[in-house]
Order: sequence, then C-alpha cells, then structure tokens
Amino acid sequence: RFSGTFVGNAESTSPAAATSPPAVAAATVPAVPTIPVVPTVVGVPNTVAEGVLNPNEVKPPASGTRKARVLYDYEAADSSELALLADEMITVYSLPGMDPDWLIGERGNQKGKVPVTYLELLS
Repeated sequence: RFSGTFVGNAESTSPAAATSPPAVAAATVPAVPTIPVVPTVVGVPNTVAEGVLNPNEVKPPASGTRKARVLYDYEAADSSELALLADEMITVYSLPGMDPDWLIGERGNQKGKVPVTYLELLS
C-alpha cells in the first residue's frame, strides 16, 4: 500500500512550464508574408531573364552578330540549344542578362543556345 504522503519534486514541472509560454507566444505571433523576387532585365523577354530560352522568341540584335566556326561536334541537351557539327559556320550573338558562357547561334532558320568553348569567333 501507498502511504498518504506523496514524495516528489514540485519544481520538476516548472522548467517545462517556463519554456512553454515562449513557445506558445512564438506560435501566436503572426508570420510576416514574404514575396518572392524574380530578377528581370529591362528590354529582355522574361523567358531569357528566368534562364529559359525559347529560340523562336529571340530576335538578333541590329548590330553585334558575328560569324563563328564550330570547333567540335555538340549534341543539344534540350530544345533551347542548337546542335553543332565541327567545321560548320554559324552566326552568333549575345543577349543582355545571358550567361556569358553561352551565345545564341543561328544556322539558316534554326536557332538556339551554343557553348562559347565550342566556337572560334571570327570577324
């Protein structure tokens, strides 16, 4: 049988009680909403500024196009890139806000991103 007296530490619940009010208070504080910021470049279609290129929407600049000789074969990774064959000649240009390791390449009516390291820039 148990005796009528209870032996225990009365302070054993106080640390938990001391930590729960701040946790409750933190939960009742309204969260500040955040708005995602999407960088844009003035004068460039949003598809280029966001890193997604639709070659059909890109217009070549009035000046700044160059001829380039392809040094190595290149297989396009997706529809935004242009497949290349070694020794062919293409027209290339850059767009504002575009990754400097890539250019827009044109061959006839085909257009797409091409890696600069695969090209010998001429003129």
